[in-house]
Amino acid sequence: MMDFAGWDVDTLIRLGKQFDQLSEYGDGKTTVVSMAERVLCVRNRLGQMIPLVPNRVQLEFERKKGRRNIVLKARQIGISTWVAGRFFLKTIMQPGTLTVQVAHTQAAAESIFRIVHRFFDCLPDTLRNGPLRTARTNVQQIIFPALDSEYRVETAGDPNAGRGLTITNLHCSEVARWPGEPSEVLQGLRAALSPAGELVLESTPMGASGCFWKEWQEAKLTGTTQHFFPWWWEDAYVADAVTENSLTEVEQKLISEKGLGLTQIGFRRQLEGSFRGLAKQEYAEDEHACFLASGNCVFDVASVDMRMQELQAPIDARLGDQLRIWYPPVAGMKYLVAVDPAGGGSEGDYSAAQVVDMKTGLQCAELQAKLDPLELAREVAKLAEEYNEALIVVERNNHGIGVLAYLKSVCKCSKIYQQDGKEGWLTSTISRSRMLGDLGSALVETPNVFSSERFLKECRSFVRHENGRTEAQAGEHDDCVMAMAIALAVRGELLGSR
Repeated sequence: MMDFAGWDVDTLIRLGKQFDQLSEYGDGKTTVVSMAERVLCVRNRLGQMIPLVPNRVQLEFERKKGRRNIVLKARQIGISTWVAGRFFLKTIMQPGTLTVQVAHTQAAAESIFRIVHRFFDCLPDTLRNGPLRTARTNVQQIIFPALDSEYRVETAGDPNAGRGLTITNLHCSEVARWPGEPSEVLQGLRAALSPAGELVLESTPMGASGCFWKEWQEAKLTGTTQHFFPWWWEDAYVADAVTENSLTEVEQKLISEKGLGLTQIGFRRQLEGSFRGLAKQEYAEDEHACFLASGNCVFDVASVDMRMQELQAPIDARLGDQLRIWYPPVAGMKYLVAVDPAGGGSEGDYSAAQVVDMKTGLQCAELQAKLDPLELAREVAKLAEEYNEALIVVERNNHGIGVLAYLKSVCKCSKIYQQDGKEGWLTSTISRSRMLGDLGSALVETPNVFSSERFLKECRSFVRHENGRTEAQAGEHDDCVMAMAIALAVRGELLGSR
């Protein structure tokens, strides 16, 4: 048992300087792990108070962590508790620290903060009544005046969460379930985070769209360290063993590739019986399949996910990455440029254009940008000229009329698709259903013709709502999807007429 007699603020600060280094206790552990085991207590699944000895998940997080972290996890594997413990120790060992914890609901925030209060209540009396005597402690904050440090809790439902603060440690819990406009709340919190601060976003998944899904997909681009923890990393997730002769092909694969035992397979079968379609979401097994659409995804999820894992980077990117090119034009080949126009301007929706090889259906290039009708017409005209004077197909609904007018009057384009004697493609209720059906078939039958991750991500979040309407899930876009659906519909029409 460690003797804390004589410990003062200077002792805590000295240890805080060695926080992620090997501890001075000769145990081969970092200071944070050694201190967690010595001074922090948690309540286990049986309701017993025990030292916070890190489990496999928590140790792996410590080993791999960066300054910016995102954690995709199964339910109740200890990440929230460990991050709370790590940040609590930083708060009491590093002066001038402000730790902010943000959860999706007030109840959830208070639940995690009770863990933090338990950390404080279980501290040795010599610390709690000495250098760590509090000036204020309630359900929303704990202040340590001797260190000028504070641990506070916020809820994601408050759009002003974190504003006016300089945050040292930011713990965002269950980000996939944040209400309202979570991206705006997270943006505000990030703006308040010190450049040298530490960030942890963690959540179980909920849908192939939204703030957390985007953060996970873009982690490598933003320099964020990804952590994925499937359910079998939790030792408690076992049940009665199944027999070997009852194993399915999928179960045999999990045993051979992931090292699962028969008791874990037994637990997995219980999950499938209890959670059914949500088992892969609540108890993640794969970092791609666990992102289930909240609504019913219109397209085959397995085909889309498989193709996303096979994609190659574009060979060229222009207009600030708004225009991506995978296959340059080939002499003698015919192409079409399908356009889904929007209102335009920097504050408007995205417009999209897909360049498709007429013979093979191969996606060669894709434009997605916020452009007004004239700007869009000019970029489309350039694309068509580059791709061997390609046929231009513009959806003439709404804003398409203006784009078509500019293509003719300003850009002097002559190869413009006509439907029933009128320039442009008309998307009606009937044709929309048929277009999306054909696109869905192509994603299953010829997924290799699709080159764009941006397009495939839109497919993943294109859902059927309760009212029967098929469109992008709330907060997502479908302009690349609709431009591709138009491209395939016109290509099929033209090839079928020959």
